[in-house]
Amino acid sequence: MSTWRDDPNAIPPWNERPKCHCGFRTWLQVWTDPLPQGKKGCRFFKCPDIDDDFKACTFMQWIDTRPLGRVSFNEVETKGQYYARHTQAWEEARLAREEQERRVRQQQREAALKIQEEQFQAREAQLKREADEQKNRYKEPAQSSTTDGRNKKGKFLRFTQ
Repeated sequence: MSTWRDDPNAIPPWNERPKCHCGFRTWLQVWTDPLPQGKKGCRFFKCPDIDDDFKACTFMQWIDTRPLGRVSFNEVETKGQYYARHTQAWEEARLAREEQERRVRQQQREAALKIQEEQFQAREAQLKREADEQKNRYKEPAQSSTTDGRNKKGKFLRFTQ
């Protein structure tokens, strides 16, 4: 199976490119200078230099250790193609972040609703218990006067120890 590393005219997938020191995915180029000797026609990754802070990023990483033969054009990837891929990757990452955030918000809402439902059910059960206790309180037979510490005439008995 042939990969982009074997095909001198293939452009590697975005996620397989290294990042430069600026943090951007690198731009694929072909070396056209005669020096260093033996590198003409070799592919390399370089900083796209899209950071507008006017610092020079010198990131460069060789792909090929020797020329792969005739490369039909000087730039394997134009700057326009690079920017289109960069924008597309950025947009895909943004959409993925938004989708993840949406899922997290949905999970948080579901968890909050579950907690509210459990609290509602617990409160409902508590109110039912209180109502049952109140009903049972009024249903209990009246206590005899001898059991509450009074004699038959309604006077309290004196307890001595």
